[in-house]
Amino acid sequence: MLTILYRVAKNTPILLAANREESLARPTQFPKIQSGTPRIVCGIDKQAGGTWLGVNQFGLLVAVTNRARVRAPLEPRSRGLLCRDLLDVRNAREAAELARKELSTGRYSGANYLCADGKFAAVVYGGHRVEVVELVAGLHTLSSGNLNDVKDERHEFIRRMLTLHTLDSAVTFLAVASRAFSRKLDGEGRRGVVLTGGEYGTVSSTLLSLPRKIQQSIYQYSDGPPSDRPYEDLSALLRQVLSAGRNRKVAVAGEKKDGEKKDGEKKDGEKKDGEKKDGEKKDGEGAKSKSTKQASGSD
Repeated sequence: MLTILYRVAKNTPILLAANREESLARPTQFPKIQSGTPRIVCGIDKQAGGTWLGVNQFGLLVAVTNRARVRAPLEPRSRGLLCRDLLDVRNAREAAELARKELSTGRYSGANYLCADGKFAAVVYGGHRVEVVELVAGLHTLSSGNLNDVKDERHEFIRRMLTLHTLDSAVTFLAVASRAFSRKLDGEGRRGVVLTGGEYGTVSSTLLSLPRKIQQSIYQYSDGPPSDRPYEDLSALLRQVLSAGRNRKVAVAGEKKDGEKKDGEKKDGEKKDGEKKDGEKKDGEGAKSKSTKQASGSD
């Protein structure tokens, strides 16, 4: 179950709260910066090796939720592995297209993939049919069905909780979302988000803020139901990953500038060499003409 406030808060295009719902017995690795490039911060599902949510150095956020599917493959590829694959992409538009292509192969059990960056966001449905739904600016909710599912009482609960406030800043959103996503379902299975009391339920929770300024990025993680476990601050990891992307941009810009400088110096050198040769040519022609005149005078 997740909610995303997309391109609403000032200077913060992405704000997200997400509870992971999974088998309680499934082993999980705490979020960290993964090896390789691009740099990625995410948790790892130790059983299959994939992830359920992560952010890469280009500011791309990818998250997956399970979804019902009638004709699931007998030996499906891990949905978490596809989520991990999508995090190798540079932007959300390319990630959504890759998700669409992969889900169209029929190799996966039902899933929804959220792909978002500061310029584009979409949810890719991988259920009875594959569909890409682009997000407009606003508040959106997603669980095991369609985006903003009015039939899901948890969606309605989240919307009621969050829309009671003016969500114009990261501080407000994260404060309200942390309370909403920490609320257990009541005795009637309503007015809450956290699933408990069985072999399947809420196993972790994530709060994310991806603003335009890297040093203001926020990543908080609860290693268990947030109703029982406090959120830990992992913002330093997120900022380190995003800084890798920024440093790469600076390096590329520097290389481009150096290349343009060298091209300019090369052209200047070629121009000077050409002018020098033209001068030498003219001097040679002048000397030749003088010699001819002297020869004509002796006759």
